[in-house]
Amino acid sequence: MGRGERQRETGAAGPVVPEQGAPDSGARATPPRAPAVPAAREPESGRGPGSDFSLHAIPGVDVKHANAARMYDYALNGDHNFKIDREVADQVFAVMPSGPAVARSNRAFLRRAVEFCVDEGIDQFLDLGSGIPTRGNTHEIAQVRNPDARVVYVDNEPVAAAHTRQLLQGNSNAAMVQADVRDPAAVLNADPTRELLDFSRPVAVLMVAVLHYVSDEDGIEDMLAAYRDRCSRGSFLVVSHTTQDHLPDAARALREVLAKSGTEVTHRDHAGVRAVFDGWRLVEPGVVWTPQWRGPRSEPGDPAPEESETWCGVAELI
Repeated sequence: MGRGERQRETGAAGPVVPEQGAPDSGARATPPRAPAVPAAREPESGRGPGSDFSLHAIPGVDVKHANAARMYDYALNGDHNFKIDREVADQVFAVMPSGPAVARSNRAFLRRAVEFCVDEGIDQFLDLGSGIPTRGNTHEIAQVRNPDARVVYVDNEPVAAAHTRQLLQGNSNAAMVQADVRDPAAVLNADPTRELLDFSRPVAVLMVAVLHYVSDEDGIEDMLAAYRDRCSRGSFLVVSHTTQDHLPDAARALREVLAKSGTEVTHRDHAGVRAVFDGWRLVEPGVVWTPQWRGPRSEPGDPAPEESETWCGVAELI
């Protein structure tokens, strides 16, 4: 998946949070910008100027439908997307122009949460719905603090999987599993997962900007329970989830735009996101807007926390 794919297969992040990789300093979200197609990119191309492999050559790539992971890449001015992805992403930004700022805040939360987990002694990470790699990936964050940290990425989008494998060449402590996060058995029993992660010890399970692509009808409660039951005491669950709580009209319009492209989004309110952590004990400050989770103190002129449009939290299994 690709931090969001909800067409034929689901489970990643996506255009709802088209991030601009947060700088290492954890700077606050900057004012939103309109995404622009790089001038060097061919109109129908799936191979941008920075790419050294053709997206068309990757088995399973669907170039007829927009894909959430590739739209996410487009929002970052990345190379791994097609014309249909850019067209639908532009429609998304038309109804929610704050998208890039929302994504930057989400990315900063990911960094802080991974650092927190490492500082708590976690050296294993399962990143569900990891998407197409961008700046500040989980293994990069974790391995700065602990070079021995191990990371397994999971996504069902072929471009995300291929590009991640390329990025991880030479890194024996990180691997990619191409699978749907809604199929915990496939994820947990995959060879890379079994080889790199020892679930008899604490592990951090990351569900960052992915669960809004998992509907109640998909059996989200059973899915969450399957991952939780595999974890040992001392493990952590890291979640961020877009919501309609702040701007319900814009969220509804966004869902309608994405639904036309075959991507279904389920926005959950604060109580719904809180329920994701059932069976886990939330750490302070609980379920809050992304800038509020152990972020820098706000200053005059900063966006209001609710403008992140995203609830988040970290919890421990006890």
